[in-house]
Amino acid sequence: MAACIFCKIIKGEIPSMKLFESEKIFAFLDISPLSKGHSLIIPKYHGAKLHDIPDDQLHEILPVAKKIAIAVGAEDYNILQNNGRIAHQLVDHVHFHMIPKPNDTEGLGIGWPAEPADKAQLSKLLEEIKAKM
Repeated sequence: MAACIFCKIIKGEIPSMKLFESEKIFAFLDISPLSKGHSLIIPKYHGAKLHDIPDDQLHEILPVAKKIAIAVGAEDYNILQNNGRIAHQLVDHVHFHMIPKPNDTEGLGIGWPAEPADKAQLSKLLEEIKAKM
């Protein structure tokens, strides 16, 4: 935690382009934006993955992302949150990106090679997940 770049930003040890701050949330402009207004919204509570953050530390995240998207004037945008290296997480502190998509070339590009699932396997998975929730 002491070496976490986002914790240092929250503490003011590293400067940021702060957009919003509350008791539990900190939001700032991304310094390597994919598009104009690309922002990061992070909980002040340090945790590497979403399941490491207590629920009461997350309740402001989406409302703040929404406010930033409106303030930026984004009609189309992505809200992105990655967990783990193979899921493209580079900083081990939970963070949400609000990435405006002003046109086909700016913003986040996503390939989604989805294929239809087997209905029987999907039904079995549904029951397994529901039983653990």
